Order: sequence, then C-alpha cells, then structure tokens
Amino acid sequence: MIKARRAAAARRSLPFGIGTEGTWISPTTMASRPIVHLLIACGILAATMSLNQNSRFSNQLFDNQFNRGLQQFSPKRGQSASCPEKNGRFPVQNQCDAYIECIDGIAEEKLCPEGLFFNPEARFNYPCGYPIDIDCTGRPNLQPANPSNDCPHQYGYFKIGDHQHCGQFMNCVDGRGYVFDCPEGLAFNPQTYRCDWPDQVPDCDAETFLGFRCPEVRNDFFLDAEIKFYRSPADCHHYYICVNGRPRLQNCGIGNAFNELIDTCDAAENVTGW
Repeated sequence: MIKARRAAAARRSLPFGIGTEGTWISPTTMASRPIVHLLIACGILAATMSLNQNSRFSNQLFDNQFNRGLQQFSPKRGQSASCPEKNGRFPVQNQCDAYIECIDGIAEEKLCPEGLFFNPEARFNYPCGYPIDIDCTGRPNLQPANPSNDCPHQYGYFKIGDHQHCGQFMNCVDGRGYVFDCPEGLAFNPQTYRCDWPDQVPDCDAETFLGFRCPEVRNDFFLDAEIKFYRSPADCHHYYICVNGRPRLQNCGIGNAFNELIDTCDAAENVTGW
C-alpha cells in the first residue's frame, strides 16, 4: 500500500515532458502536435477538392471530345430524302446504285460500292449486288466509274483477253483484281458471269479459241447432222463434239482415250490408231 502511494506521488512529481516510459518530450514538440495535425487535415481537404475539380474537368473534356466524335462520324442525312415506311431500304429515283435507308422514320441516302447496284428485293440481306442480278428499269443513272490499275470498276466480274482468248476473267473487289481460269474448253461469258461453251459466248470465236473447226456435214434425212464427234488432232485423250457446226472440247480423263469406233471414251488400250 505504501509502495503504491509512493509510485503515484512519483508520477505526479515527474517533470513536464517526461513520458511514462521515461522518454523525453520537449514542450515545443508537445505544443506543435495540434498544429501539425491541423496542417495535415487542411492538406488532405485541399487535395480532395483538387481531385474533385480535376475529375470534373476530365469528365467535361471527355464528354466534349466524345460529342465532337459523334458529330464527326454521324451519317449525313439527305435533305430531300423521305421514308415511304418507318423502316426499310428504298430506291432513289433515276439512280440504280443509290438507295434510302430509313430507321425509325429517319432517312439516310446511301450509295452502293462503285460497280454494284441497289437491289430493292433484298429486304434483309446486303442491299447491293452485281448488275446482272438487278433490274435498273427507270433508274438509269449511276455514280461515276472509279477504275483502278487492275479494274475498270471497284467491284464486278470482267473478261480478260479478246475474242480469240476467252478462257480467263477477273473478279474485282475494292479495286483489286483476282484472275481466274475457266475449266478447260470453256469461255467466260460476261453476260452471265459464268464459264460457258465458247459457241454460247457472243464475243468469243470458238474455232480460234479451241483450235478446231468442225467439218462440214452433208445433211441427210437418216443421219443426225446436229451433233457429231471427232477425235482431237493433238492427243487421244481429248475429242470434240460439234453442235450445229460449232466445236466443244471434251476430255476423257487419265487412262482413257476417245474411241472413234464407238464415238465415246474408252480404255486407252482399246484405242488404236495413235
């Protein structure tokens, strides 16, 4: 009991600035602590206000840039365009490669890629197609041609060569040309975009292209003069069918040859005369 009272008295008698652990704390340090705490609190408040201001400025700057971007990339709407229906695609009067796209009653006039035409029947598919598939009656005008180094138009199929060289064509995509060969003996038909018999292609000289001319055949009541078979003078694997006096090249394939005795392909060992 006496020891406890002495310890309490000793603590009350400690000099100002002595901690309970015996460490020295100066009066100046003790007095400056509230000031330091106040300065720290003011600094935190100022930093918070600055961050909030910077955040508002950054958001405002982003919004302004975003809005400018929307204005820059927003589609141009034709002043004279109108919507027959609230949604859909509709032809432009007098122009075959233009159309009006309506979304929620807002009309936007658009152009097909150069070389393609608008197809009014394409309700849900891509609205532009190749000229052979689209009727432009009443819509004769087109945008100006935009040829490239390879192609006469940006899109389309085009014949390569003249009337004596009919077996190649070019597919143009975005102004780049890709060359293709028709299967052997066939010629590209620009009216159908297909490889066809040369005698069915108006601007192809079938005889010069194939290197064969059908012999003249005397009409006979008992003989069919419309279709005749002839072996190729170049090799035994090929032969020609003459239809109405025009040649068409055929290939018997590997291991076979044209047999004139039966007018058809046969095993090569059964064919003589070569």
